[in-house]
Amino acid sequence: MSDVEQFRREIRSWLRSHLTGEFAALRGRGGPGREHEAHAERLAWERHMAAAGWTCVGWPKEYGGRGATLEQQVAFHEEYALADAPAHVNHIGEQLLGPTLIAFGTPEQRARFLPRIVAAEELWCQGYSEPDAGSDLANVRTRAERDGDAWVVTGQKVWTSLAHEADWCFVVARTEPGSVRHRGLSYLLVPLDQPGVEIRPIVQLTATSEFNEVFFDGARTHASHLVGAPGDGWRVAMATLGFERGVSTLGQQVGFRRELEAVIDLARRNGAADDPLIRDRIARAWIGLETIRFNALRMLGGVAAGAPGPEASIGKIFWATWHRELGELAMEVCGADGMLAAGEPYDLTDWQRLYLFSRSDTIYAGSNEIQRNIIAERVLGLPKEVRP
Repeated sequence: MSDVEQFRREIRSWLRSHLTGEFAALRGRGGPGREHEAHAERLAWERHMAAAGWTCVGWPKEYGGRGATLEQQVAFHEEYALADAPAHVNHIGEQLLGPTLIAFGTPEQRARFLPRIVAAEELWCQGYSEPDAGSDLANVRTRAERDGDAWVVTGQKVWTSLAHEADWCFVVARTEPGSVRHRGLSYLLVPLDQPGVEIRPIVQLTATSEFNEVFFDGARTHASHLVGAPGDGWRVAMATLGFERGVSTLGQQVGFRRELEAVIDLARRNGAADDPLIRDRIARAWIGLETIRFNALRMLGGVAAGAPGPEASIGKIFWATWHRELGELAMEVCGADGMLAAGEPYDLTDWQRLYLFSRSDTIYAGSNEIQRNIIAERVLGLPKEVRP
């Protein structure tokens, strides 16, 4: 038996025996558009996983991980999704900040923050987007000034996922007055439970509030919480975005497949599958999902070889568009019933929630328009867009 298969059987067995009792009701809870579901219970589950050594499996062992290979990490995320285990609460710390600190952090920063991420004791959010910048990260205006042994942060971030549940935020701020674009930015770790920080949830189409506005008005963080050198924040921030497109995408596709199969089952039960146009759209959705999977495998092959190819750039725009179209297909299959809420005053069905929240897939983590510019300019080498 290969190491990968043995690893796969180990996590499968552990999930089967531990997603029971008080944790059994957490199956399928949480995830995009449903982050409000059973947050405290999912956090308890994540800490239960941490106690057994099943968080941060891809991190090196010296930092609290299992040192899992790329193939083992893929197996972990696939088995986790196949078990319908609850969505991770600590994924921003585990998948984004942790790898960034391992790559760029000081020994003191790693010793301070990594063990608490592994144990799910401190939760994180990402302070990138701003009202006048959006996906244009180099245009941020949040500023930080040095004051003795501290940085003082002033500005606003928006679309900050899970900030209302987070303890810390990694913030890209301008630390060199008069600097423009990607120069003069720094990457700071800022505690959120302090005067000078205000978090305002943003109510979405689903009536939930996964996203937030975060206002910094003289918020402080210790000078030692600067990752990398002052003014080198762009390089660190880009590395964090690179970690975002990781092995968990294959686990994500297991969830997509489950959604598609449920749409197909509904179409068979309510007669929508008798419509040849619906059948054609279902077939196209199945083909699209297979394309997403094989592209992800090709991307991971490039990562393993040390040189990610253009498939890494097209992956996000492809799955985001596919998932939005799946939400539209689901509503078509529901027919007129899809116009009726499940209850008062705004209780949504799973299909309605899928349709409404999947509209955001093509906006967050880099909008489709930004992704197309990246593909055109950086992958295809086309002339850059004219900027004022």
